[in-house]
Amino acid sequence: MALTGRAALIAALGSVPIGIWDPSWTGILAVNAPLAAACACDFALAAPVRRLGLTRSGDTSARLGETADVTLTVTNPSGRPLRARLRDAWPPSSWRPGTETAASRHSLTVPAGERRRVTTRLRPTRRGDRHADRVTIRSYGPLGLLTRQGTHRVPWTVRVLPPFTSRKHLPSKLSRLRELDGRTSVLTRGEGTEFDSLREYVPGDDTRSIDWRATARHSTVAVRTWRPERDRHILLVLDTGRTSAGRVGDAPRLDAALDAALLLAALASRAGDRVDLLAYDRRVRALLQGRTAGDLLPALVNAMATLEPELVETDARGLTATALRSAPRRSLIVLFTTLDAAPVEEGLLPVLPQLTQRHTVLVASVADPHVARMAEARGHTDAVYEAAAAAQAQSERHHVAERLRRHGVTVVDATPDELPPALADAYLELKAAGRL
Repeated sequence: MALTGRAALIAALGSVPIGIWDPSWTGILAVNAPLAAACACDFALAAPVRRLGLTRSGDTSARLGETADVTLTVTNPSGRPLRARLRDAWPPSSWRPGTETAASRHSLTVPAGERRRVTTRLRPTRRGDRHADRVTIRSYGPLGLLTRQGTHRVPWTVRVLPPFTSRKHLPSKLSRLRELDGRTSVLTRGEGTEFDSLREYVPGDDTRSIDWRATARHSTVAVRTWRPERDRHILLVLDTGRTSAGRVGDAPRLDAALDAALLLAALASRAGDRVDLLAYDRRVRALLQGRTAGDLLPALVNAMATLEPELVETDARGLTATALRSAPRRSLIVLFTTLDAAPVEEGLLPVLPQLTQRHTVLVASVADPHVARMAEARGHTDAVYEAAAAAQAQSERHHVAERLRRHGVTVVDATPDELPPALADAYLELKAAGRL
């Protein structure tokens, strides 16, 4: 059988080495002289690693689930060609499980005095900032017997943004908004409606909407119509305490809340309303105020990208005080929090009147679809017990929601897929009713 590569070279040099190469380059143990000479020559011809120049370029942000390409430029200033294997290390969440090895390792050859580029394609599995780790390069000699190895620090950060999967609902909600602006000039004035126009009275119209002065100037009875007022203030309040860490499916509740908040913000900004963001548990985690409609969504996704649930109990009094400072005039406060009995009854309910007496309050909560499936389970003893537990949990949530409604709070309780459109519908209903 013919020998190839290093095996053939070793055989030609006289014998197989009986020693072990020490990776720390302290020496070669018990290797015959011809092979030692070949190894020394190979090592001498390998391009040095420490003198290499490395720079990065490429994507600095990507939505969760999408890819980000980061290019590494390797410059070889030495007089010897570089034949190398390179590992571009990033945190494990930068790739899907099992794909890190293929994505982070590259082979390259850089002639003397030239540069080459390699691209690492990231596909992050979590939101937040991903920081590049070390770049490890192993430089081979022409015989491939010995290598030089070294590491370089080449900083780079890729920010992984929320995916905003609910944006698919935005066209239909904008269509309803246009109907609300054009079709629904309402006849009864609410808290947040402004005068729109006069039109002729038709049977069934509220007589309180008749404009008697305009009627006196015309031969027909005229009625006033009103349209939802623009430039209202909406404060999105994200509870980032321990309850937001509970997982629903493959993601924490906070991620579902972020998706719903983005859809509502996009819709409200198109409606001419101003949207601010507050994330709070025991301190302010994010505060975004005063952004224009064009800057709002990029600023929101950037602020939300690094938010993570904190394993602490939310300070409801601190949250309320901060929300009141952030909303000095009448606003719609949308609170993304849990409907679990203990946190609401012990934390939110005692301070809720401070919010409702000055603002319109909407509570949005993420329900677990697994509980609904458990409630419908039948067929064996374990399933019946699971159904009973699920029914009790649902009953407690309904009871908590009803207590909030008695305080004048609008409650939206839905699964992660259903929460964004349900919240947008609740906003449109409040706007149509003149409660903004």
